Amino acid sequence: MKQGFLVSIEGPDGSGKSTLIQELASYYSEQGREVVATREPGGARIAEQIRQILLNPEHAEMEEKTELLLYIASRRQHLVEKVLPALERGALVLMDRFVDSSVAYQGYGRGLDLEAIHWLNQFATDGKKPDLTLLLDLPAAEGLARIQATRSNDVDRLDQEGLSWHERVREGYLHLLEEEPNRFVKVDASQDFPTVLEQALTCIHEKFGI
Repeated sequence: MKQGFLVSIEGPDGSGKSTLIQELASYYSEQGREVVATREPGGARIAEQIRQILLNPEHAEMEEKTELLLYIASRRQHLVEKVLPALERGALVLMDRFVDSSVAYQGYGRGLDLEAIHWLNQFATDGKKPDLTLLLDLPAAEGLARIQATRSNDVDRLDQEGLSWHERVREGYLHLLEEEPNRFVKVDASQDFPTVLEQALTCIHEKFGI
């Protein structure tokens, strides 16, 4: 049976994660490999319902710890229902965000306790981490400009946060990159997309030989 691999794609809002995952999934599917492309929050029925609560712009009064716990609940359901079974089948799982997003967004962005977030992630995933994390790095202002240009009519609750908040999120990702250099690879998301895609494919090949 083929070995399953878990690749998470992380980065600030507007960095191009969804587009990259779509192209990676197409490439590896054409190679004959089972690919599961999924996202957080969401990816499974209950988790998608939690996503609607989390990202609804009308829920501006949501408290920071409530936000964190909802992300954690969504993560657990998604993992056990979709991700782990796919890995057991030998699939390549491409995830738009995973455990690191809680550290960056709720830890560095919201200022919540990092030790508590790490404990909650451990509890929700039983210690499961990605085999590889591609960090699409982009200045926060550029990411927000992309969002306004491409989906100004579909701005979610987190997109509405100010520039300084998004800058803290990016800072959090860069700290994670320093802390786990064997898992993280930074890709400059300000490059043209074909270059970003080529670098992502190279990283996956060097890591897994696929």
